[in-house]
Parts: sequence; C-alpha cells; structure tokens
Amino acid sequence: MLSLDFLDDVRRMNKRQLYYQVLNFGMIVSSALMIWKGLMVVTGSESPIVVVLSGSMEPAFHRGDLLFLTNRVEDPIRVGEIVVFRIEGREIPIVHRVLKVHEKENGDIKFLTKGDNNAVDDRGLYKQGQHWLEKKDVVGRARGFVPYIGIVTILMNDYPKFKYAVLFLLGLFVLVHRE
Repeated sequence: MLSLDFLDDVRRMNKRQLYYQVLNFGMIVSSALMIWKGLMVVTGSESPIVVVLSGSMEPAFHRGDLLFLTNRVEDPIRVGEIVVFRIEGREIPIVHRVLKVHEKENGDIKFLTKGDNNAVDDRGLYKQGQHWLEKKDVVGRARGFVPYIGIVTILMNDYPKFKYAVLFLLGLFVLVHRE
C-alpha cells in the first residue's frame, strides 16, 4: 500500500517552517524565470531552448532533441542553416533547414525552408499567399543540441496526467524537504 508519511511531515511543520518551504518554492520558480530571461538576453532569441517535436529533420535532429538557439540580428541567414521559425496563425514553432535565400536590391532577405526528411519545401506550411519567410519570422538558429533530453517535454504534452503528477510530486518534495 502507498505510504503517506509525507503528510505526517507536513502536519508536524509549524507555520514558520511551512512559510519557509513555500517561500523556498517561490524562490526556485523565480530563479528559473530569471535564468530563462537571462538566456533570452544573451542569445537574442525569444525562445533560447526548444524541443524538436517531429521527425521532419531526421537524420540531423530526432524527435525529443533539445536545441540551443541564438538570433543575432547582424548574422545573415545562409542556405543550409537550421532555423526555428514561427508562422502566423500557428502556435508551435517549426525547426527546418534553409533551402533558398532571396535577397532584394534594397537589402530585404526572404528565404525558403524544408525539413530534411520531407519530400517538398515548406510553402504548404506557410500562411496562404506566403511563399517566402522573412527575418521577422525567425525565432532562432540552431547552434547546438542535446539528443533526446526533450522527450520529457513531449511526454508531458502528450500525457497531461503525467505532467500534473510530476509537477505535484516536485512541488510536494520542495514543501516537505527540510534542508
């Protein structure tokens, strides 16, 4: 049978200890948010870390790989570079390789992307009437990755009960842990 000794620990805490544990939990959450915001400033990307959600970039990246992004304005976009971009009307960014770059005389750059594992380019994914992406669509460019670490994120999105259980257990551990 499941042992619920942690509830006894919570009951034995006085108010001061409980407030300390709640404050400790708040500090952990605040620290995570500060680290995220710091990464955003350093990398220039609104999302400095993303998880590959599909197999469209295999064999370069697999589902669950964690990508590290930068998005420096001064760096030109080149053919062969892997970019993460957001399409208007779609919530989730897409990770694909730049297939063609089209530079106008006035300096505007437009480019076309394609997943390495896809048969055709991404024009079918873009919003209707859009044939090229612009620099404003780019969330970041892949600079490094850690294989399969992001699979936890995919599991949490695919199985919401698993996500709530993990979050509950982590929160409970922080509240009960006395060090």
